[in-house]
Amino acid sequence: MDALTVAALFGILLSLVFAFTNGYNDAGADVATIVSSGASSVKGALLMAGASNFVGAIIGGSAVVLTLQGVLTNEITSLGLAIFSAVAAANVWNVVTWYYGIPSSSTHALIGGLIGVGIAFHGITGVNWGWSELLAGHLTGVAKVLVFLLASVVLGFGGSFILMKVARLFLRKATVNVNRPMKRLQWFTTGIQTLAHGANDAQKQMALIALLLMAMGSSTLEVPLWVRVACAAAMALGTLGGGYRIMRTVGRKIFKIRPVHALVAQTNSSLTVIFATFLGAPVSSTQVVTAGVMGVGSAENRRLVHWRVGKDLVVSWFMTIPAAAVLSAVIVFVMRALLGV
Repeated sequence: MDALTVAALFGILLSLVFAFTNGYNDAGADVATIVSSGASSVKGALLMAGASNFVGAIIGGSAVVLTLQGVLTNEITSLGLAIFSAVAAANVWNVVTWYYGIPSSSTHALIGGLIGVGIAFHGITGVNWGWSELLAGHLTGVAKVLVFLLASVVLGFGGSFILMKVARLFLRKATVNVNRPMKRLQWFTTGIQTLAHGANDAQKQMALIALLLMAMGSSTLEVPLWVRVACAAAMALGTLGGGYRIMRTVGRKIFKIRPVHALVAQTNSSLTVIFATFLGAPVSSTQVVTAGVMGVGSAENRRLVHWRVGKDLVVSWFMTIPAAAVLSAVIVFVMRALLGV
């Protein structure tokens, strides 16, 4: 077994670890609103989220897989080493942001990792940027990913803002008793939100493993059933651990969430991620949820939103892709020196 095959095998293992850390990190944001509004205990919310993530990953399809597989060009020769480096960088970034309680995007980290290895191997020609196609009205490669990542933030914030205004209009004569059915309804909306998260996010790891299998001799980029089940299980197990630090940031430090705010944010996040998955866009559910919390807070009373926290989160989003790109490029150079390839 040569060194590149070993790197590909380790890449598959790291992809499953990435699925675990993805579930662990994103669970904090996914259940932050239902927990902070008092609708569920942390344990109950995480159990429900873990089950929903698993089901979503199994039934989620492959549209996002095809998008991610189009980020790197066909010029990459040592594909196993490339994917290993990209996912290693994404894992490191996930651990760093978890440690500091920053609801960063695993999607951003992975895209940054892929960009970094593409550049490390073949310069800018190693990445399918998709800018010329974008000018022609077609979305592909990195351009497609970035356009939808930006659009998901706008939809997350704007959709929640509008829905919150509508909710306030319909509930203007409601009493405090309306909180009870709202808390119950959150079990449904959070379930759909986490199911959508599993459907979108697990496909990212599936895409990596499919590429690695191709590097090991597979003749197709289709996702085998065992890969789908393994990624679903890894993400579900990570979700059960729960990112408590991120949960506190999203659920408490941005805006004081009440049942109506949680219900609105969950509904809008679910619709946004489902729509993105249908279009094959790898969006960040953490980013969508966080933007949604800011949106409902702004609709309620923008002076009560802790914009300083929001600003730090936005800065972390813009830092993630270049940081992961640099990190993955460094890993490529180190591994190529060690392996002599």
